[in-house]
Amino acid sequence: MSEEIKEQATTSLAGKSIAELSEIFKEFLSSEDKLTRGHEAETIKSAFYRTLGDVRSKAGAVVDETLDSIEENFKALYADYKKQKAEYNREQDAHKAENLEIKKGIVEELKTLVDSQEDVSALFPAFRALQDRWRATGPVPATDFRDLNNNYQFNVERFYDKVKISHELRDLDFQKNLEAKEKFCEAAEKLAENENVIAAFAELQKLHEQWKEFGPVAKEFRESIWARFQAATSVINKKYQAHFEQQKEKQKENLDAKTALCEQLEAIVAREITTGAQWSAASKEVMALQEKWRAIGFATKKDNQKIYDRFRAGCDTFFSRKKEFYSQFKDEMEVNLAKKEELIQKAEALKDSTDWKKTTEAFIELQKQWKEIGAVSRKKSDALWKRFRAACDTFFDARDKNSDAAGGTNYYANLKAKRQIIEDIRDYTPVEDEAANQAAAAKFASDWQAAGFVPMKEKDAVNSEFAAAMKDKFPSWRRDSGRTPRAESKPSSKKDQLVRKYNALQQEIETYENNIGFFANSRNSEEIIKQMRKKIEKSKEDLAALKEQIRKEEQE
Repeated sequence: MSEEIKEQATTSLAGKSIAELSEIFKEFLSSEDKLTRGHEAETIKSAFYRTLGDVRSKAGAVVDETLDSIEENFKALYADYKKQKAEYNREQDAHKAENLEIKKGIVEELKTLVDSQEDVSALFPAFRALQDRWRATGPVPATDFRDLNNNYQFNVERFYDKVKISHELRDLDFQKNLEAKEKFCEAAEKLAENENVIAAFAELQKLHEQWKEFGPVAKEFRESIWARFQAATSVINKKYQAHFEQQKEKQKENLDAKTALCEQLEAIVAREITTGAQWSAASKEVMALQEKWRAIGFATKKDNQKIYDRFRAGCDTFFSRKKEFYSQFKDEMEVNLAKKEELIQKAEALKDSTDWKKTTEAFIELQKQWKEIGAVSRKKSDALWKRFRAACDTFFDARDKNSDAAGGTNYYANLKAKRQIIEDIRDYTPVEDEAANQAAAAKFASDWQAAGFVPMKEKDAVNSEFAAAMKDKFPSWRRDSGRTPRAESKPSSKKDQLVRKYNALQQEIETYENNIGFFANSRNSEEIIKQMRKKIEKSKEDLAALKEQIRKEEQE
């Protein structure tokens, strides 16, 4: 079977899971003609292990007993099939060797028949019997076929041309051969209409082999019958060639599409990813690229493995970096957990203090430190925050309730005043004079600022109510409309712009060089590293050019 036919069979298995491929192989083993279809077994095996490798690559270092079980079961089935196939091949080789000796004997008998001086009417039945035995005998070893067949055909021609056979018997034989070859022509012409050009081409080869098994036809039909057979053959061959030209074009398109996916993947790998959210988003992008990859067919034969290795190297590097990040991230979360627990202990120790001013400052500092500490594991984060928030609320609620007794601000009185302002805004009816509306809005905003602070736990809610009421009555009002506008920043000079570009490009080069270190640990990463180095070289050239421009700006 040709390489093109094998590639088509491989394409039909694309996208199948390892479980599906295992079931396909079991169905294959149940077929009666499985031993004559060895190429299909090899195709299924290749697809199985390629898919198994992809699945294990995604899983990383995680051990999956289900995958191991499926692989062991497949190995056992395939090993049993190989034993049967080996025995079958030995039997076929033995049969072919037997057939070779039988056909050699037929050729020798044919030679004797041709050289015989007996009456032709007595020789012809024996000649026909030899032809029938020849066709009934099975295949011989491929290495002996050509010479053996040529020898046989030569002696058949000798029989027809040199033995003085009666015209009646010869014409009868010619007629039988003509009828057989007309059927071959009809079969070939029907194959020319077959849309499955691969199957049609394979069947045509069988017709050509069968054609050779039959002797000549009458001279007046030899050219026409052969021309008819060749015409049907030509149609099939042209369709076959056109099919593979189209397939090559499609494979070129597939190569371009896969190259684009590799470039997108390498761009993701080259990013500086520093947070879990970024890694999660990048992982979704990579998996989406993998899905697109699986939906694309084969690339050109010479490039298919190379482009696959490039894509696989990018995936390996990405997931290796991700694994390293989360390994370090886990350690950092343990440190963050200890820090937050320490802050909680400090907050719980201060929550019952009545030294309002000093303790308020202490809590503000604890809250600032809390925000600066990084993430902890999700299952502990909420519980830690609730404990810390509870300690803070306990102190601030007590402080706010005792503010008058402590000679401080009455936050609850301020809250009551601000709620009254909100009601006044809601009761306000806008007039046609927009200037009057703006003046009213400014007055409400000024009164709000003068009302002072409210209890911390009420701050967000009352501020939201104020903003909503103002936007409802004064649509053009903005929260910062009463503030003094900032002075416009002075446009940066050309030198400043060049310096910013220079610094950004330096950071980009450092990122590329850092990523090369990750790629170096991946298999089949030579091509990616080569491309990354080209980017670094180009960036360094741009860096030198920027440096020269900055120098000229300084001189002017």
